[in-house]
Amino acid sequence: MSTCQYMQNADRVGELTAKLGAARARLAHAAEAAGRNVNDIELLPITKFFPASDIFILHQLGCHAFGESREQEAANKVATVRAELPDATVRWHMVGRIQRNKAKAVASWAYAAHSVDSQRLITALDRAATAALAAGTRAEPLRVYLQISLDGDTERGGIDVGSPDLVDELCAAADRADGLTFVGLMGIPPLEVDPDDAFARLAAERDRVQADYPQRLELSAGMSSDLEIAVKHGSTCVRVGTALMGKRPLTSPAVVTPVTSSSQTSPPPRSAEGSPR
Repeated sequence: MSTCQYMQNADRVGELTAKLGAARARLAHAAEAAGRNVNDIELLPITKFFPASDIFILHQLGCHAFGESREQEAANKVATVRAELPDATVRWHMVGRIQRNKAKAVASWAYAAHSVDSQRLITALDRAATAALAAGTRAEPLRVYLQISLDGDTERGGIDVGSPDLVDELCAAADRADGLTFVGLMGIPPLEVDPDDAFARLAAERDRVQADYPQRLELSAGMSSDLEIAVKHGSTCVRVGTALMGKRPLTSPAVVTPVTSSSQTSPPPRSAEGSPR
């Protein structure tokens, strides 16, 4: 099926056109309120659980990057999009938790990984990305964000923000890895915490870490419900799912490849669309 045929779904095209316009307007207003240039903030559509047909529509509407959280589902979509748009530049972001045994697979398609939080995962991703670079299946190192746990509950993912020595150790490990590019930090406000306080803490941690690096460190922060607050605190990438894609079809077999204990990257998310929780 060609992209033109995908675009014949007039209702879905209209829905995504309107919602993308609304999301872009929100981002522009948030940037203006924060005294920032909206072009410095990426709006990343989170397309997990949605079909490749939506990605084709969004690509026609000017989106060139998409966020996924399950490796097998993402790999299937990547293959579909590459077959249909072989000459298009599409950047795929892994926003879900990554098991080490999935590092090689993720490195085969991901432009960036937002949920890196351990030395073992850094080592696995570095090894996989380095091999892919040597084989010519990657054009550039894998960009990685270190996920910060803003409440210290590392069972839900992330490095405890209250352990600065560990944060520094893992940032340094990612920065010196040949197959990786350390680009910044990622964080998700805990459900019971005021997002304003959480994002302020994340921004303060980024500023603390920044002192050790010449490159400007980015912040992957903010989702459908709180992107304005994240932008106020310096987010450079907001991960928007529900506000753009609509209600997520969690159980649709036409969208999600059946998952087994060996193929799943993590349990189903508890809450927000870009969350690896």
